[in-house]
Amino acid sequence: MAGIFKAYDIRGIYGETITEEIVENIGKAFVTFLKCKTVVIGRDMRPHSAPLFDALTRGLTSRGANVIDVGLCSTPMCYHACGKLNADASIMITASHNSAEWNGMKFTREQAIPISGATGIADLENIVNTKSYDAPAATPGTISTYDIMPEYTKLVAASADISTPVKIVADMGNAIGSIEAKTIDNIISMDKIFEELDGTFPNHEANPLNTATLVSLQEKVKAGNYDFGVAFDGDADRAGFVDENGEIIPMDLITGLIAQDLLAHEKGVIFYDLRSSWAVKEVIEESGGTPMMSRVGHAFIKQQMRDNNAIFAGELSGHYYFKANYFTESSAMAVLCVANIVSKSGKKLSELVAPMQRYFASGEINSEVKDTKTILDMIRNDYGQEGRLFELDGVSVEYNDWWLNVRSSNTEPLIRLNLEAKTKELMETKRDELLTKIRS
Repeated sequence: MAGIFKAYDIRGIYGETITEEIVENIGKAFVTFLKCKTVVIGRDMRPHSAPLFDALTRGLTSRGANVIDVGLCSTPMCYHACGKLNADASIMITASHNSAEWNGMKFTREQAIPISGATGIADLENIVNTKSYDAPAATPGTISTYDIMPEYTKLVAASADISTPVKIVADMGNAIGSIEAKTIDNIISMDKIFEELDGTFPNHEANPLNTATLVSLQEKVKAGNYDFGVAFDGDADRAGFVDENGEIIPMDLITGLIAQDLLAHEKGVIFYDLRSSWAVKEVIEESGGTPMMSRVGHAFIKQQMRDNNAIFAGELSGHYYFKANYFTESSAMAVLCVANIVSKSGKKLSELVAPMQRYFASGEINSEVKDTKTILDMIRNDYGQEGRLFELDGVSVEYNDWWLNVRSSNTEPLIRLNLEAKTKELMETKRDELLTKIRS
């Protein structure tokens, strides 16, 4: 089981590090840890998700928990079911954007509150390793089924504000985006590619962060008369967008667009992750919202949203979080918000994005290092004196004309660099300077 218990989920190779026996034991450990009585379970389209569901339910019910099976669904739908059905917990069987041989699980408590490494996954690992499960229940739990699609569709549709027709292309990546997108079928015109569910991913990995996976989407958009294109990741809790010309839109700028749409209806707090462009904060302010910076990682962002009753949050990786969906992701709602603003403005998506392209970003650059602490100390000492230093997540320093953030990976000996500047030349100079220091 080495290495399957991650910072935000459980993930491993099916038949090797993830087996039915291990997953059944995780089910026992889950009830032992959480003392839950009802657990919602959803699953993706991988061929082994069904046998892992059977194993997981054996473990859960053996310790007395009742399972509500919501079947094939997106991760946002599973979160919605957890909150809507007042369940004690939810487990989504998925390996997200990972390739076909992988599988895993994402966990929440009641009201879809995430369980991370620090808030339960490490405890599950300990219980499994020590076999310290609660005794089998005198009366095993039951398994019932529930169709969450009508209620999730109603939730998504409530965010629609379409005045003129919108036509898009959606790349499902042969994954769960096909199910997530059904919620907006009757609201916008959508041509779909790679729609058939196929957990072997015959066309490309379902990962919009990998820009190579967007080529088919870009070509389809360019060849037709479309307003924009969207690509979903494997479990549809992330989405990547291209404009009407097939140009990839940075995911932080999509946060700014969605913020503009939501703030037109309701003012409130909106979170953006600390890797986002200065433009995102400025757009939120210009739209009458209250911008707040978050650290990276869905568990942290969701907690900060709850603490501040935020209406929305966006992350550079393409996670878009909505208060309306229990402070969790909804890719379908993100698509609708972008469609709303295109429809109401009468402008092309490229024209809406252009005013936010005020600065020059490096993108996230990873460097393998021997000791991440030494690098962070060096950045703090070399750069923290002149600018505004803060340590929300790694080391960040802001100056008048540029900023930097350096973070260490949770799982690998990697340093991640993001920086942005008011000119391309300054961005490139500072990028190269920092990379030289980090990699020397």
